[in-house]
Amino acid sequence: MKKTKTFPEQKQNLPGNEHLMYPEPEIMRENYVGSGKLLGKVAFITGGDSGIGRSVAVHFAREGANIAIVYLKEDKDAKDTKALIEKEGRECLLISGDLKDEKFCKNAIKKCHTYFKKINIVVNNAAIQFPQTELEDITATQLHKTFETNIYPYFYITKAALPFLQEGDTIINTSSVTAYRGSEHLADYASTKGAIVSFTRSLSTMLAKRKIRVNGVAPGPIWTPLIVATFDKLSDFGKDNPMERAGQPSEVAPAYVFLACEDSSYISGQFIHINGGEMIGG
Repeated sequence: MKKTKTFPEQKQNLPGNEHLMYPEPEIMRENYVGSGKLLGKVAFITGGDSGIGRSVAVHFAREGANIAIVYLKEDKDAKDTKALIEKEGRECLLISGDLKDEKFCKNAIKKCHTYFKKINIVVNNAAIQFPQTELEDITATQLHKTFETNIYPYFYITKAALPFLQEGDTIINTSSVTAYRGSEHLADYASTKGAIVSFTRSLSTMLAKRKIRVNGVAPGPIWTPLIVATFDKLSDFGKDNPMERAGQPSEVAPAYVFLACEDSSYISGQFIHINGGEMIGG
């Protein structure tokens, strides 16, 4: 029987730096075999420097795609991700900047298109969260920052990318289990993730006539740097779902591969729930 990793107390808050986490997140299973599902494609991934974004980038690379990743300022993590992508024999373009800035989002898309000459897959993934147990403690400043980081860029990036997307290309948005069941300590974060669900469904209908598919993934508790940087108590993280454990990025990224490739050619406006067995409607 495979031994399940546990997550002990870890008081050190880390904005990224996956190599300092214990245990380190699993980016890709050792037995994952690529089969050219994304050969010749170019993927643009926000928040691609660490966590789920890094795992998605490396899986896409193993499937044959070249990658552009956008990150804020975690240069070490971004360079580590680039090295993993290049190890797969693919190219990686690093783009650093603030996704809250619409001008930056436009320029990031242009940089990707100028470098690779095309864009086929857009993954909107970057997010922040600030736990608060009382609504009164969510300041206007926090509220604005959470929405401006977690949902506004999905509009900015998608709008900037659309002129370059063609029939058969795809957009994949990262939501969360909190969008469906709420969260008593992440009310503003959960609200943005709910907005992402509505955005995805609306956009999928809007772009159907262009034959561009739009889907999403709604992860549950996944062991990433965002969790370590956010929460103080980690020993029980992820244990309240039926599988009684947190998931690994390696268990999430294959869903993005599925949604990005032709295997999901008749799927749009849908979400894949990767949450350890929690029953979620929608």
